[in-house]
Amino acid sequence: MKKLDLFKIGLEELNANKLRTFLTMLGIIFGVASVIAMLSIGEGARRETLEQIELLGSNNIIIKSEMSEVNEKEPTSFSPGLTLDDLTAIKNICPFIISLTPQRESLEKIVYKSNILEANIIGTTTNYPTTFNSNLESGNFFNKQHMERYANVCVIGADIKTQLFKYKDPINEKIKIGDFWFTIIGVISAKKNLVENTPSTNFRNFNQDVYIPLSTMNYKMDKYIDPSKRNEINWLDIGKIANAIDRKTINQLTVKVTGDDKIVIVAGIIKRILTRKHYAVLDYRIIIPEEIMAQKQKTQNIFNIVMGAIAGISLLVGGIGIMNIMLANIMERTKEIGIRRAVGATRQNVLNQFIFEALTISFIGGLLGILTGFILTSIISNYADWRTIITPSSIILAFFVSVMVGFIFGSYPAKKAAEKDPIDALRYE
Repeated sequence: MKKLDLFKIGLEELNANKLRTFLTMLGIIFGVASVIAMLSIGEGARRETLEQIELLGSNNIIIKSEMSEVNEKEPTSFSPGLTLDDLTAIKNICPFIISLTPQRESLEKIVYKSNILEANIIGTTTNYPTTFNSNLESGNFFNKQHMERYANVCVIGADIKTQLFKYKDPINEKIKIGDFWFTIIGVISAKKNLVENTPSTNFRNFNQDVYIPLSTMNYKMDKYIDPSKRNEINWLDIGKIANAIDRKTINQLTVKVTGDDKIVIVAGIIKRILTRKHYAVLDYRIIIPEEIMAQKQKTQNIFNIVMGAIAGISLLVGGIGIMNIMLANIMERTKEIGIRRAVGATRQNVLNQFIFEALTISFIGGLLGILTGFILTSIISNYADWRTIITPSSIILAFFVSVMVGFIFGSYPAKKAAEKDPIDALRYE
């Protein structure tokens, strides 16, 4: 018999018992859908992690200040916190460094005409875009001359542009930040707001940031007084107040390393430098993006194993269902098997016939499972707010597994049918 004839006969037999066939397919359908959904969640998490690493810089080591938390626990600490002196020490001692980018942050109100909003003001240096892989949508980032002149210029994030200017070009427009007017010279291209602010990462929405020269922030906008000099200040002496202003403290220092293989070495040296300069007070945290990725990947792998087990159980149940219906079919069609053998059908013909029926169930169930997988993935994405990405490889894998389940679990009933004695089969009632 031709394979096409076997397929047609298989469809006719299954069509004769529609409800039973559909119920048998359910295990395959949900199994395939689970596999596709699991792989789409895993791929979505993987892409998100890679984008996080790209956002932070794969060759970067981030040192964040935690001075406020330490002061609550150790108010008498002699550590000065994270400062520009740390930057100088790291630059002078540590090898394999391309650049060091300090950041000082302040939450300020921004005013443009009648619009007022609150934004994170970042005082930084000229190499910020290179360090954090930031592209400019329009205009330019501030340069060395702006830094030296303490210029009142700023670069705004994409959300700031949208909220203040809508579709208007903001370049050369003036906005008021705190008590000072700044000229906008550039707009940073939008970045995905990947993760919320959590204790482990402290990521934020970069699109809400406004960047100004660190020198401008330190010498024009700085409102912080060095705590160690607070009691020495003659508040009527403006000169002494200026000297007491803390112009060295920073919130973050990002170290760009020459290569991935040097990150661990550089991080170790930085830790020893900061331990000595901060008198062993942990008022900072060292973040290595690759370590974050490894940690997230480990968690994701556990999730994938659990989801894979659930999908595997669904496919196993589907396979048992196929075996069950095939054994029932063989019992009902024992006399038919005898007649086929009597008119010349070989054992191989009978074997092929029942295997094709099992494969037809798994084939159709696999197709319906793919459709269900798309629906399930869409539901997860919309209601669970998880990022999901369906790849062609996940569809192929899920469909291949469903067909293999049909073949494996259909082989035993088909073998039982092929081994039946024609005389006994003709006598069966």
